[in-house]
Amino acid sequence: MTSNTSGFDLSPQGRHRRSLYLWAGALAVVLLAAYFTFTGQDDSPDSEARISLVAIGSIENTIAASGSLQPSEYVDVGAQVSGQLQQLYVEVGDVVEQGQLLAEIDARVQAARVEASRASIEALEAQIAAREASLTLARANAERQARLMAADATSQLDYDNAMNALASAESSLIQLQKQIEQNLASLESSETELEFTRIYAPMAGTIVSVFIEEGRTLNANQQAPIILRIADLGTMTVEADISEADIGDIKSDMDVYFTTLGGGARRWYSKVRQILPTPKIENNVVLYTGLFDIANDDDALLPEMTAQVYFVTASARDVLTIPMGAVTFIERSAQRNGPGNSRPGLNRVAAGEQGDLAPNRPAARQLMDFPSATGAEAERPGPPGRNLQAGDQEFDADTVRPALVTTVDEAGNQSTQRVLVGVTSRIAAEIVAGLNEGDRVVSGVVQLQRPDRFPGEGGGPPGGFAGRRPF
Repeated sequence: MTSNTSGFDLSPQGRHRRSLYLWAGALAVVLLAAYFTFTGQDDSPDSEARISLVAIGSIENTIAASGSLQPSEYVDVGAQVSGQLQQLYVEVGDVVEQGQLLAEIDARVQAARVEASRASIEALEAQIAAREASLTLARANAERQARLMAADATSQLDYDNAMNALASAESSLIQLQKQIEQNLASLESSETELEFTRIYAPMAGTIVSVFIEEGRTLNANQQAPIILRIADLGTMTVEADISEADIGDIKSDMDVYFTTLGGGARRWYSKVRQILPTPKIENNVVLYTGLFDIANDDDALLPEMTAQVYFVTASARDVLTIPMGAVTFIERSAQRNGPGNSRPGLNRVAAGEQGDLAPNRPAARQLMDFPSATGAEAERPGPPGRNLQAGDQEFDADTVRPALVTTVDEAGNQSTQRVLVGVTSRIAAEIVAGLNEGDRVVSGVVQLQRPDRFPGEGGGPPGGFAGRRPF
């Protein structure tokens, strides 16, 4: 028999028990690790409040549209007579004055007609003297026959012949004079056609297009061929395509500005001049055309440029602003803010939570204004707008609305503050009354990252464990 000096049971039953103990220990370690990994609790918060300051800024609500630039005034210069375009004195880009010679058409046919008309008139004028002499002789014979007839010294036949000769001479002279007048009119027409062979600028402007080159034969018998186009580029017109969903919010004399692809951050400001009532349909989309003019003093705008247009529906400049996420609008009444009157996307609270609101200080806000002159650009002056004086309790219900915000003091304590909100955009709101510049408000919630979170639970980088490299 072999003795066991190590103290361990070396029998098969002993070895089996030791294996079970080892597996049980390993399983306990794995379960403990999983428990602390998946169910371990952390006292750190999952989120914290986002704090924003009440600051002076500008708010703008706009409707965007695309458009193109066209000259506000242009004219297509054509040919009124047929012939070969003999000389073209201008090219695209030239600046011309009114009355400047632009082109000449071969004028030989028109010149020949003028000479023929003049020769015909001269021939008729040469006959005038003979007709006048015949008239004088016929008048003298008629007078003599009249005296003889009174003295009963001539026959009735001679008297009648003399009277007939006088009438014929007078008619012949009148007919000749009318023929001369007719030929003079034909001469004037021929001279006009001759003048039409020299084409002059009907207005001052810039040559923006040339459609016919030198040497081409023009046929003006059926339709006047267009040779070139002159445009006044000093004032441009923007043709904006407005969707039917936005057309109801756009009115004449509304503030508008636009940018161009090559203009960088530069803006051109104007006012809506007209909304054309006739729509155009493109790919089953109904669009209406809005027109407004803009001064082009520095020639930075050219025809057919693409314009990104912004129609300003509401705006305020140099006012107190806070993020839109900090505002909770107060429900005034079920009648006013029913399903048909409520504004989507705005948080509201019950009507019973609103209280008396008064402006917090004089001159609480100043409305943004645009320059009156079309085309004014760069700096926009801010003329005084509607000032709210302390104690003023009357506000426009359509533009000023009561709301609640959560303020934070220096110690970090939060409290609910009633305010009046004016102009709003998607990201900011104007505070008419209730807050001061520099006040702190809660504008949202910031989600914090926790190292024990798995992907999909709000913490850690995607594709791996929080705080660890992905496998």
